[in-house]
Amino acid sequence: MQILTTAAEVRRELDKRSATVGFVPTMGALHAGHISLVERARAECDTVVVSIFVNPTQFNDPDDLIRYPRTPEADCALLAEAGTDIVFMPSVEEIYPAPDTRQFAFGALERVMEGEHRPGHFNGVGQVVSRLLEIVAPDRAYFGEKDYQQLAIIRELVRQLALPLEIVGCPIRRDADGLALSSRNVRLNAEQRAAAPAIYRTLVQAGEKASEMDVEQLEQWVAEQIDAVAELKTEYIAVADAATLQPVASWDAPGDKRIFAAVWAGDVRLIDNIAL
Repeated sequence: MQILTTAAEVRRELDKRSATVGFVPTMGALHAGHISLVERARAECDTVVVSIFVNPTQFNDPDDLIRYPRTPEADCALLAEAGTDIVFMPSVEEIYPAPDTRQFAFGALERVMEGEHRPGHFNGVGQVVSRLLEIVAPDRAYFGEKDYQQLAIIRELVRQLALPLEIVGCPIRRDADGLALSSRNVRLNAEQRAAAPAIYRTLVQAGEKASEMDVEQLEQWVAEQIDAVAELKTEYIAVADAATLQPVASWDAPGDKRIFAAVWAGDVRLIDNIAL
């Protein structure tokens, strides 16, 4: 496994290989969810590239950027075991040699849920992902469905830029108690970690109760159930169209539906979603 730090090194190495390239962009602090993306890429592509880069432009909260966990040595050990060919670990200056002033317009996709509660976040995602895709030029790029709205935004980014690659969405990986794997989970204290599985458990129960109440009542019920758990505080609960991410007013509305949650456990923000 090669560990490279510059775009020129990555391009020079990939230009030697006449093979399909699978790419997994990450911010490090890797867990089994990330590794499942790497394994999917390994199964489908000849060369697997993983980037580790904590992107400052997608953090609307500077303290969140400072607190974001960084474990580069452990990350590289996991990636080597998973069969990664190239790890790209650039500096901020390598990704942004000059300030990135680009403004992306993702329309209605970015005006709900995460976009509403984290202003500027998805523009930062667009900046870093477009830059990484420019450097790696993969045939396929792999993203987890825990960040379901981000996945939709990235698909729209690729469409707008007419990039010749496939975006592959991969299922959420969970701990045995149902908590969606996240790099932020390591910041949970023992009480918060014990409480956090209530998020997924309540979403599953919501799917079972959907026929008993209307959409607004279900959203309110989920929020009340989660807020009744010590250590947890709901930021939002949203039932949305799985394709457009727009709010669903009625179960009779056409299209598949998902329920999305953002919940605070102390100062740790957790997100999750499931299909209904």
